[in-house]
Amino acid sequence: MKHRIARELLNIEAVALRPDDPFTWSSGMKSPIYCDNRLTLSYPSLRSEIRNGLVGLIKEHFPDVDVIAGTATAGIPHAALVAEQMNLPMIYVRGSSKSHGKGNQIEGKIKRRDRVVIIEDLISTGGSVIHVQKALLEAGADVLGAAAIFTYGLEKGKQLLKEADLTYYTLTDYEVLLEAARESGYITKEEEARLSLWKNNPESTDWMSN
Repeated sequence: MKHRIARELLNIEAVALRPDDPFTWSSGMKSPIYCDNRLTLSYPSLRSEIRNGLVGLIKEHFPDVDVIAGTATAGIPHAALVAEQMNLPMIYVRGSSKSHGKGNQIEGKIKRRDRVVIIEDLISTGGSVIHVQKALLEAGADVLGAAAIFTYGLEKGKQLLKEADLTYYTLTDYEVLLEAARESGYITKEEEARLSLWKNNPESTDWMSN
């Protein structure tokens, strides 16, 4: 499944690899990869496979889940699909509390001691999913972990998630994606080496000169 989903993400250009024409992330960092998993929602077959895959991860690793939580905004539709499939309540967590109305940060019904699994589309540094975890813990919920479509597998993210004591599982990852990209002729072996170099040290620009 990891290879199949990786190939599909490349086919629909939800993930793009451009080592010779790097992207600029919102942080200002140059990157040879850009991921927009929102595109998966426009492809019913892939959307269903992702839903089923996330449900499978939850049933295997977090069978005692009570509530599905989506990260705003990209995790919300996938969380809704998963919650519907599992017949579970669904909530989502805003980046910050609303400045009007009830001032909610968590939208939907959450009770103390509810066991929650967070749904995310992409894990990079882990910041957004940790932010959701914090809000849920403050609300008195028990966060079992997170399930996501894709992860870059960056060491910084792994360390932050470990410090937050947040267990997570993904449908596919960066290494599998590179392998699928090379096998399909999307990238060359030389480009694969450069892309691996970026992952090992994303803050360096050494990969750009190789």
